[in-house]
Amino acid sequence: MPRHSPHIIELSKEERAELELRARKYTSPYRDVIRAKIILLAAEGLSNDIIASRLDTPRQIVSKWRQRFYRKRLSGLDEQPRGGRPALFSPSVAVEIKALACQLPRERNLPLSRLSLSDIRGEVINQGIVASISETTLWRWLSQDAIQPWRHRSWLFPRDPSFAEKAGPILDLYAGSWAATPLRPDEFVISADEKTSIQARQPEHSTLPPQSRRPMRVQHDYKRLGAWAYLAAWDVHRAKVFGRCESANGNDPFDRLVDQVMYQEPYCSASRVFWIVDNCSSHRGLKAAKRLRDRWPAIVLVHTPVHASWLNQIEIYFSIVQRKVLTPNDFDSLAALEDRLLRFQDHYQRIAQPFQWRFTRDDLANLLVKIESPFGKAAA
Repeated sequence: MPRHSPHIIELSKEERAELELRARKYTSPYRDVIRAKIILLAAEGLSNDIIASRLDTPRQIVSKWRQRFYRKRLSGLDEQPRGGRPALFSPSVAVEIKALACQLPRERNLPLSRLSLSDIRGEVINQGIVASISETTLWRWLSQDAIQPWRHRSWLFPRDPSFAEKAGPILDLYAGSWAATPLRPDEFVISADEKTSIQARQPEHSTLPPQSRRPMRVQHDYKRLGAWAYLAAWDVHRAKVFGRCESANGNDPFDRLVDQVMYQEPYCSASRVFWIVDNCSSHRGLKAAKRLRDRWPAIVLVHTPVHASWLNQIEIYFSIVQRKVLTPNDFDSLAALEDRLLRFQDHYQRIAQPFQWRFTRDDLANLLVKIESPFGKAAA
């Protein structure tokens, strides 16, 4: 059974404001940020075990700072002067353990995909670095430099040999220029793509609304009611979104999306409309560019590099749709899914602002230099 702390945390408005400020201030030492987050989660009524799991923090650490705050309030979170006996470990031991934590397990011939605190402790003792050490001490040392080897994230190296040549013009368009010339008032930039296979799922049991200390509950088992391909286009500088649901993607569905945009003003009267797209078959290569230009002479098709969807701003909108509309997935029909997607477009358009795109040509050049570095090549 999970243990419940007797130290119940209730915050005043002033304490909550101060803790929220500390939790957001990532220029502060990591230990201060994590302590503030511990107390904020404790004030929500969460147990030490749940807080430890959410923050990737040993339970003993959570318990320690909960107790200190309970007894001394905000001052209890301050770093205390260390007295008593001298430190058991020399600084060189901490440095060696941090270096170990920054290695991949396979580099030490360990049959693991990543290292946990207990794994690090076991390896440190097996290698004879120390005779004994607690996980709390290890966590404290690693947290000083925000080292978390038990976490991972995915990333992708650019593989297109023409990456810079293709990415550069897109970044120029986002900055408002083309071929070193500022865009004219009658020139527009559209970012477009398809989000395919969006399923309408009907849970076997009705979804239960949230209540005090209980989140919304969605039944795990569901019926599949069909799927849509959602095609959307985003005006980069005017923050306008256009979209439609199709039974499948392909040339004809994409052409219908293009027509949906281009039949409207100001696009039908524009001198040029730049369409930024990826390399999907419905808009790939010179053949697709000619097909669309024959329909709409003002269109200039601009392709992203291969495997570089992050350069296409419509993906930001799709991520918003995923979070706001499709998660959790609970629809009683395919028509209900279409209705929510299209009504969300209208809702979002009323509040939308152009995305604050900050990745520039200089950032691109720095990225390519980093990839060509010895570390980048080794990681690839």
